[in-house]
Amino acid sequence: MSALNTVVVPIHRAGWPFIAAFAVVSLILGLAVAKPLGWLGLVLTLWCVYFFRDPDRVTPTRPGLLVSPADGRVTMIVPAVPPPELGMGDTPLTRVSIFLNVFNVHVNRVPADGTVIAAEYHKGTFVNAALDKASEENERAAFRHRLPDGREIAYVQIAGLVARRILYWLKAGQEVKAGERFGLIRFGSRTDVYLPDGVVPLVCVGQTAIGGETVLADLTATEPQRQGDVRR
Repeated sequence: MSALNTVVVPIHRAGWPFIAAFAVVSLILGLAVAKPLGWLGLVLTLWCVYFFRDPDRVTPTRPGLLVSPADGRVTMIVPAVPPPELGMGDTPLTRVSIFLNVFNVHVNRVPADGTVIAAEYHKGTFVNAALDKASEENERAAFRHRLPDGREIAYVQIAGLVARRILYWLKAGQEVKAGERFGLIRFGSRTDVYLPDGVVPLVCVGQTAIGGETVLADLTATEPQRQGDVRR
């Protein structure tokens, strides 16, 4: 991680067209319409810069670790069937759902080393991503991933109430590394991770996850599932 990146956070290339558009509109409003509108546009432009930030992350690399694919809050840990388009069967697996608000980093990262078996896009609706039914009804991009030990996981980008565009650059047969950037969702969304059968999550509902850094599960762990305790 360079010293410069600790001071100036990089901006993801997908954000530059939006930042430029916001800046141009702000300039026009400020010069041709009214200065207050120009200042408002400047605030929105700065927010757009903030939204598309793409900070470096330090990813744990011990074999067996599964890291969070996104920044956000863990909202659900429930048994659920993976998306049907992935062909992973009808057996429920433990699903960890992470909700991203409009202030979270929206760059997505690969949870573990391995091979992408399938990458499928599914059109859908745009209900609130915090709702359980969003996993089935909303627009999504789903990925089936074989781990080095032969077991499989799935992870899913889900569009939310505000999000209207899912970006990803994974394809079937691609070899990937834990923490590698694989996509982005604009603007507010959710990611789901389906753990292998019998694997217990190491996070709890309400916990804040950091994409590429927070360990969601350890394939070698034998400890019981954790419970949250909100402290004030």
